[in-house]
Amino acid sequence: MSITYYVALPFVVSEEGELVPGDGKDFQNARSAQVMAEAMVRTHAGAIAFSRTGDPTTGEFEPVVILGHYGTTPDEVE
Repeated sequence: MSITYYVALPFVVSEEGELVPGDGKDFQNARSAQVMAEAMVRTHAGAIAFSRTGDPTTGEFEPVVILGHYGTTPDEVE
């Protein structure tokens, strides 16, 4: 059974000056994840909203779909 997860993931600046992911938050839909990711920029360097669809029982997932970039984010997430 396939499930789609919607996530807002903040990025913080490490002591070494690198952008690293913070704790992501799950949401019921894409718009909620986008709104939260945009709000996370007030207290974090940046954030992304993304979705991921797959079967958690088998561990098989499709590639991540980026729903939005906010603030400063690493190049690898594009």
